[in-house]
Amino acid sequence: MDFNFSDDQQQLRDAVARWVDKGYAFERRQSIVARGGFSREVWNELAELGLTALTVPEQYGGLGQGAIDAMVAMEELGRGLVMEPLAQAFLASAVIARYGSEAVKQQWLPAIASGEALLVLASQERKARYRLDVCDAKASKNGDAYTLNATKNIVPAGDQADAFIVPAQLDGKIALFLVEKNAAGAATRGYSTQDEGRAADLVCQSTPATLITTDGLAALTLAQDVANAALCAEGVGVMEQTLQLTTEYMNQRKQFGVAIASFQALRHRVADMKMQLELARSMSYYASLKLGAPEAERHLALARAKVQLGQSMRFVGQQSVQLHGGIGVTDEYVGSHYFKRLTQMEMTGGDTMHHLGVLSAGLRESAGVFA
Repeated sequence: MDFNFSDDQQQLRDAVARWVDKGYAFERRQSIVARGGFSREVWNELAELGLTALTVPEQYGGLGQGAIDAMVAMEELGRGLVMEPLAQAFLASAVIARYGSEAVKQQWLPAIASGEALLVLASQERKARYRLDVCDAKASKNGDAYTLNATKNIVPAGDQADAFIVPAQLDGKIALFLVEKNAAGAATRGYSTQDEGRAADLVCQSTPATLITTDGLAALTLAQDVANAALCAEGVGVMEQTLQLTTEYMNQRKQFGVAIASFQALRHRVADMKMQLELARSMSYYASLKLGAPEAERHLALARAKVQLGQSMRFVGQQSVQLHGGIGVTDEYVGSHYFKRLTQMEMTGGDTMHHLGVLSAGLRESAGVFA
């Protein structure tokens, strides 16, 4: 299989990398953290780069690119620890393009592409524990109109979003709805996350909503798979930069008069970090390539990728801290922020144990070397 990137994909990577280097320095990131962990100005800059339009179909004002292009962009944003949730634009465009009515597509896809509208997935509930089929939110229908009663937690940039994609029970089955931020009865409570990003709780009380699809569980699974593929790619970028910071530090830090990079035992640990990075990279490629597969195959593929990424992110982050020593966990040093991000990413979109359960449930009786 050919894993070489096209010229267009390489140009995309270079463009995003240049923006990260010049427009999203650590000092700017920290100023955004001090203001709450989200910047609409940065979001607009991502839109100007064409990233919010990347996967939106061309007939709705997008660029019509695929999962590999999204993966390339997310890797570079990961290297810069960019907090603005571009993955939400990818999942929103995927769900609306596949499941939305023409009216919903016409209203929202051009706005997503231009960056005018930030749509985010609001699916997590307190007792769900990552399960997509656990949903206490309720929807009611009155004529052609729908209203929602729901409480959703840890909504990415929830208090900054323009609309929410919300699953709710309708006639005993999960359906997917779109709720605008200014809709009656909708309220958010924002807070900072452990990795210094932004999230919120969303409460809907008899809130007007637009139906996206009654096949809500399938649409929600697609949204989560797209988000996890983007997270895997971002994780590769975060780990790559973490490894680079670690090796640079080891070449500068001296013990017994020589750089600690010359110590064989420490070099072996760096080699193990590199191995985990490359395992994660291969599974990130696998995840993005499988986004076009049938639902069952796609979902198991994303679970496999998330297991490997979870293991790799934990290993790389922890080894980096160990090799740095005390400075590795200080807020003044950039490396500690990469460690925070890796730690939270392992628990985002289902932690490693959750996805091991998904894989275990998907095993067949014929699984194993003796079948």
